[in-house]
Amino acid sequence: MQLLAVVTVWLVVSCAAAGPVDDVLQYDPYHPSIPEVESPKARSTLAQQEQTIEYWRDNAKRAVEKILNLKENKNIAKNIILFLGDGMSISTVAMARVYAGGEEKRLAFEEFPHIGMSKTYCVNYQVPDSACTATAYLTGVKGNYETIGVNAKVPSYDCEAELDESTHTHSIAKWAMDAGKDAGLVTTTRVTHASPAGVYAHTANRDRENDNEVSKDGCDPLVVKDVAQQLVHGETGKRLKVVMGGGRREFLSSTLDPETGKKGKRKDKRDLIQEWLDQEVQGENRTYVWNRDDLLQVDPQRTTRLLGLFEPTHCAYNLDRVHKDLDQEPTLAEMVDKATDILSKSENGFFLFVEGGRIDHGHHDNYAKYALDEAVQFSEAIALARSKFSEEDTLIVVTSDHSHSVSFSGYAGRGGDIFGSGGKGSDNLPYMTISYANGLGFYDHIDPVEKKRTDINKMDMTADDFRFPATLPVESETHGGEDVGVYASGPWSHLFTGTYEQNTIPHIMAYAACIGDGLKACT
Repeated sequence: MQLLAVVTVWLVVSCAAAGPVDDVLQYDPYHPSIPEVESPKARSTLAQQEQTIEYWRDNAKRAVEKILNLKENKNIAKNIILFLGDGMSISTVAMARVYAGGEEKRLAFEEFPHIGMSKTYCVNYQVPDSACTATAYLTGVKGNYETIGVNAKVPSYDCEAELDESTHTHSIAKWAMDAGKDAGLVTTTRVTHASPAGVYAHTANRDRENDNEVSKDGCDPLVVKDVAQQLVHGETGKRLKVVMGGGRREFLSSTLDPETGKKGKRKDKRDLIQEWLDQEVQGENRTYVWNRDDLLQVDPQRTTRLLGLFEPTHCAYNLDRVHKDLDQEPTLAEMVDKATDILSKSENGFFLFVEGGRIDHGHHDNYAKYALDEAVQFSEAIALARSKFSEEDTLIVVTSDHSHSVSFSGYAGRGGDIFGSGGKGSDNLPYMTISYANGLGFYDHIDPVEKKRTDINKMDMTADDFRFPATLPVESETHGGEDVGVYASGPWSHLFTGTYEQNTIPHIMAYAACIGDGLKACT
């Protein structure tokens, strides 16, 4: 296992201002790895320091000084990067810190100078999904559950309503491109999945990722355009300079997948990857890649547009990438690195959407190890991006679309294993620090014969896909409805303060960059 390396320059500087290096999580963004447990000696030294009054007084003093030294950055943002940790609840952030090195550590985005809270509900649901939330934080308008890029006049699954262009809401990516900037998206999910689709699509049902799914809804695929088709030929999608993630199957029909040899999910006999390549105009260099080696060999200076589809469905979990030797799977940081290299060529700047999408998937399956590791990988990609750009002209915003039913509870000792026990219940059996309100973990932790909890000491908890306990059984653990954090750094980042509706987020970013039809800092 790799040791955590020295962090990039920006984080070292932050450490000097914020306090001891031990307080800040250190990364090597180019070689994301599974976090190492801090040495007993280092932990013992910290424990001794924390027993003194002076340690905590100095800690507080540095925190106050840091706040007092903050200056409002009122420059115009040339570049905007929106990082979306799908399902990254406040409890997920706190648990990821412990997983990454200890309760006192900070993830990369927790070093940002400004933080606010976002209210995540849909127009018609208390607890949202990733579709209505993507519509909110990307297009600035709240919509209904399961709908993307349309207002609340469009009910979920309606075949006709989404065809009314007056209901369409356009994303900040389009606002940026209309203003002469470049734009792109990077995700660890399928590029046609709900969150990235919010960048370019308009649909009444998030599941319409290919024409076959449109037909299953009872809609005419010749009239109702599937999400993959909107990415390749849509008003916004076709203009994107960079698109990277998973989801090859949504673009292919009879063409065999280069990795699996299987056909795609489309039924219209189209190969949308080839159609994307065929759009190349004179003087343009379009590049398509499907593995890590080819991605790393892409020359940003010679590449005009880049499409990277690295899996038939979602990208692999990082833990699987490491433990199963999936060496052709790029990390999120590597994708962000290449994307920003290409987009940085724009003299007018760019907008980039980056999703750490598999945090959400880990939680849905009660796979807390996967979820927390994905949160740390997400943080490493943020560290990389922040090291490449100046706070003077680049606004970086980090947030989540929604929460999850995951709980960080009990009374585990300081420095304990976040995946271990938090104490004992009244049945005298140990319970876990991490648990869920619902999910498939219910079946693993309740003895069906004796009708009581299973003793976790008799369970093999070492597997990456160990399911954590859930209170009630459902096939897929549910989202949570509480607010999520919004962390901001760069021009006008001080506006991301307080509690606000989720749809406010793109309007603040647009204000800072002087794009879109709303308020602008330059006017």
